[in-house]
Amino acid sequence: MCFNPISTSGSQKKRLHGNDLKALANYMKSDQCQKVFLMANLARLNLPYPEAVFQISFFRNNPVPFYTLAKEIYPERYRPTLTHSFIKLLHSRGLLHTCFTQNIDTLERKAGVPEHKIVEAHGSFATQRCIDCKAPYEDEKMKKAIREEEIPRCERCGGLAKPGIVFFGESLPNKFHSSIPLLQEADLLIVIGTSLTVYPFASLVDCVPEDCPRVLINLVEVGDFDKPDDLVFTGKCDEIVRALCQELGWEDELDETWAETAMGAEGVEVAGSSDEAAEEKIESELEQVRKDLENVLNVSEPKAGTEVPIGVEAIPAIVEDEEESCTRQVNDVDKEKDGGKRELSEGKL
Repeated sequence: MCFNPISTSGSQKKRLHGNDLKALANYMKSDQCQKVFLMANLARLNLPYPEAVFQISFFRNNPVPFYTLAKEIYPERYRPTLTHSFIKLLHSRGLLHTCFTQNIDTLERKAGVPEHKIVEAHGSFATQRCIDCKAPYEDEKMKKAIREEEIPRCERCGGLAKPGIVFFGESLPNKFHSSIPLLQEADLLIVIGTSLTVYPFASLVDCVPEDCPRVLINLVEVGDFDKPDDLVFTGKCDEIVRALCQELGWEDELDETWAETAMGAEGVEVAGSSDEAAEEKIESELEQVRKDLENVLNVSEPKAGTEVPIGVEAIPAIVEDEEESCTRQVNDVDKEKDGGKRELSEGKL
């Protein structure tokens, strides 16, 4: 594990007294740190053809590819990672205020983080409903359909039933928008395992108070973490989280919290596992899914000079009105924070 200390400038008083994990741990143990916010994207899978499979208009016409893929990515197959358990530990310690996540796999829930503290920006497998009449669809029936690669249909109107994942062309959850102002309460923002390239999620890092320490824990350095109290730690998230818990004196609690996720997890893979055999197994499964999807979609890698088939090009995740709404919310937060309106990049999933 290594970390990159951020150079500081200006006369602003720092809350952190150093650029290492010890300084972060000391701050987290102080009375100044009462409300910790998380931004996480701990998903492991590099999905084949996500633009087509997760496009709502394509799904309406041909739901088979999604349910072919859903069997491989369904949450019951995976166990939370040590980092998921760190989020649960923050809750148990009374520090976690809100966890914003891009993950759709519900592993934060499986790790024990309460639902009311989770904001699933892109939806999740936690709920499902008919895409036409919006009637809820039973969990067990959806699980059975996904296991058996069947197409679940609404018992009320016969429409397609779909997990609550936000598809390309659908609006982000209301809870995401309504939770943005909460970031002004943050004493600490921890950003874990995300590229910070997907908007409007990536814009959340600018919604905390100006003097709020922001910490990036990621395999590589991303985003603009150049404020006096910003810290960047690059490496494997689980290793960095363990090192932080060692500084906090929480390592035993972390291990105990993670051990709880093993109950009933026989045959369940650890999401994000770095074990080579697990990596090869997942890649092999994804390659098979890719082949299956090619057969269903009748697509393959386009040759030079050919057009990409309809349904494979990226579609905006949020409609224009929603982009404007989210931009307005973030700008409102900025106005309150420093009296000046900042521009927010146009958001696409």
